Amino acid sequence: MSHDTDKLIRQLSLVAFLMAERRPLTARDVKQNVEGYQEMSDEAFARRFYSDRAELLALGVPLDSQRDEFTGEELYTLRSERYFLPPLELTDDELAALQTCLYLLEGQFAYAEPLRLALQNLALGRPGFDVAPTSTARSIELHDPGYSPELPGRLAKLEGAISKNRTLKFEYWSILRDDLHERSVNPYALLFDRGQWYVVGLDLDDDRMKTFRVSRIRGDIRLATRRERDFRLPEGFDAAEYRLGPPWQVGKTRGEARIEVGGDTAWWIDRVYGRYGRLEDDVFVTDYSDLGQLSSWILRQDGRAVPVSPPELRRQVRADLDLVGKRHEGKPPKVAAESEIAVSEVEERPASPVPPERFGLLQALLAYLLDRCGEDTHAVIPSGDLVERFNIPPELLEEHLQLLNLVNFGGGCYAVYTELQNGQVHVEKELFGDTFRSPPRLTPLEARAIRLALEFVGPMIAADAHTPLERVRLKLEETFGEFDLAQTAEPRSARAEEKLVGSLTEGIRQQRMVEIEYQKEGEETLSTRLVEPYVIERELPYWYVHTWDRTRDAQRSFRLDRMRSARLQREHFEPREGFEPDRLSSAAVAARIWYSKKIGRWKVEEGAQPLDDGAALAEKAVGSEEWLIGEILGDRGESVLLEPEDLRKQVARRAKALARDLRLSRVAAKA
Repeated sequence: MSHDTDKLIRQLSLVAFLMAERRPLTARDVKQNVEGYQEMSDEAFARRFYSDRAELLALGVPLDSQRDEFTGEELYTLRSERYFLPPLELTDDELAALQTCLYLLEGQFAYAEPLRLALQNLALGRPGFDVAPTSTARSIELHDPGYSPELPGRLAKLEGAISKNRTLKFEYWSILRDDLHERSVNPYALLFDRGQWYVVGLDLDDDRMKTFRVSRIRGDIRLATRRERDFRLPEGFDAAEYRLGPPWQVGKTRGEARIEVGGDTAWWIDRVYGRYGRLEDDVFVTDYSDLGQLSSWILRQDGRAVPVSPPELRRQVRADLDLVGKRHEGKPPKVAAESEIAVSEVEERPASPVPPERFGLLQALLAYLLDRCGEDTHAVIPSGDLVERFNIPPELLEEHLQLLNLVNFGGGCYAVYTELQNGQVHVEKELFGDTFRSPPRLTPLEARAIRLALEFVGPMIAADAHTPLERVRLKLEETFGEFDLAQTAEPRSARAEEKLVGSLTEGIRQQRMVEIEYQKEGEETLSTRLVEPYVIERELPYWYVHTWDRTRDAQRSFRLDRMRSARLQREHFEPREGFEPDRLSSAAVAARIWYSKKIGRWKVEEGAQPLDDGAALAEKAVGSEEWLIGEILGDRGESVLLEPEDLRKQVARRAKALARDLRLSRVAAKA
């Protein structure tokens, strides 16, 4: 039997023994009665027992200890009311919505397996819990452009090191310096932000907290030592503090900027950037660390944001507009040959998604087997039920069942005895079986999986459950137990999106018209549209709805973060035969774009082709000329539209006009 298997049996037996005795126990009691400890020397026992206790606490098992006031010995307890899930008042609709969440995410969500296990525990004992998707799930598509075959394997390694406090070594590509360097890192938490995964931790080479983008890790991720634990999570650490702000706030704060915004734009600024600044009447006030990045954001607003102060910001915006105009009026830059260097060199094999801890899996499996026994002492369960419900490979099912057979309470008393025969699992419930019929509390990993799932598709859950998402979230968080969730950042608030998704999904379900207020890129005022909604799509990090726009009598797709409101109408519509959602079909433009060496490697990371001189080239179809012009302006002259030629001339004209619109004509460009 392997070292890990021995440890697993020991830890499960320790939990079972403490739960069964229902009284404070000494270390001597544990050594004499728990499977795996009896044959150890006192020194080995002390070392293993300390390590097992630490791992169980990290898994969310509420193992308490206190010193006996008379003997001075340490006493250990495990109270059942803290070990099991408390009664959870989720309605069937709310639980079905969470199951829909798993249905949508599976195949593109690295935490699908711990999410599955968490839902299994939450649903234990509920009759009629169905894995079939709800009607809302059938009208929603999910796409994660940042998901890659190697990503789940990397996240699994990082997750394991975080839970066990192990130092890691990996090669990391710093895109700012264009440098590949080995890092030694104490990983504290994983963050998902704007469609990308990040690991937050202490860089031991610089002795500073840093945030590393997982997609920029190269090669294998290795443990730095052979120790069972290398560090402890710092007291007061909060993963949410390391979420990335907008690009202009990355780095040391240099000052405060004031940007005038129109009334029709202020609502959008407040929704998307409200946490990064404040609105004073029609002025957006925000701290900044990089004037160039703030200028980029202003230019992307295409006239809806006017720089007011500081004067350096106004000069920066004017200089950027001058460079855009200059590079689009003269001859286009010479395009170098395509580079033969691979964009990324991934050496490790793709791996399965983040697996749930075997400890948590066996806890949940035990509770399920006992629940199936009910009031009887035995049950027969088709093996396929267990394989499907817990996603256990069929060839490993017997191994999992045998592990449960080896877990004891001390003195030879067992919870269950299981045997696999001809595709059926025979279960015999033993003396203390009823003790473990309730599901255990969620492990930190399972809790993390739910929080991440809420971040991915939370507004859809709210729409499907017909209840505010905050209520569903709070109910779930009450079940997470008393372990510290500092390594799990709170999902971003999406209250506005919840209402929009709710109205649109209701329109899809009932085939009813929806009136929306929308602010399109390049337009200063809101427009009102009457639409037939067909499909909602989540392409991280944005939500889209694909519709037939009755106002324009054409197929149109709308981004929900630019939608101020969506009101369900009484009028019904007949679905259009052959409608195929495609947010580029309305006015697709084939564009050829050159990116300078200054920003080339960032664009390569987004899919552009690297060139021999360090620049990059992209050929893409875009659905909106206004959006494309805004993107070119936002690159501040470091991208040049090569084709189509007429649109290239529009960029030059727009750069000149924008200088007038932003009241910068008399401002001297930054030297």
